[in-house]
Amino acid sequence: MKKVFLALLAALGFQVNAAAQNSFENVDVEHFERIIKSDSVQIVDVRTPEEYASGHIAGALNLNVQDSTFKSQALAKLDKARPCAVYCRSGKRSALAASILAAEGMKVINLLGGIIAWVEAGKPTTKD
Repeated sequence: MKKVFLALLAALGFQVNAAAQNSFENVDVEHFERIIKSDSVQIVDVRTPEEYASGHIAGALNLNVQDSTFKSQALAKLDKARPCAVYCRSGKRSALAASILAAEGMKVINLLGGIIAWVEAGKPTTKD
């Protein structure tokens, strides 16, 4: 009986973990571009300030996910009622940021391939 109970708990744990991993949407460049054209979407660049200054998507807010205050800054500056479109250099840091924001109840869209994929697709960046 104990083994059956442990097996059920383990199966439940795997299901909860899988659900947590899919708490945000990963999209390609074309889909990301369509999404960020909406006025209701918040664009968040989660790279370092130096990376952001070298070129970013117009209208993006820079919140460095590697900063220890990322979560508190994000909660202070972002509207939880509006979707967030996040990106980084290659997609790894933005996936981490997306997980953090989604855990706070936000709807999050992550750009697969990051700004590298964006630039390779010929999409514009700015240094404003």
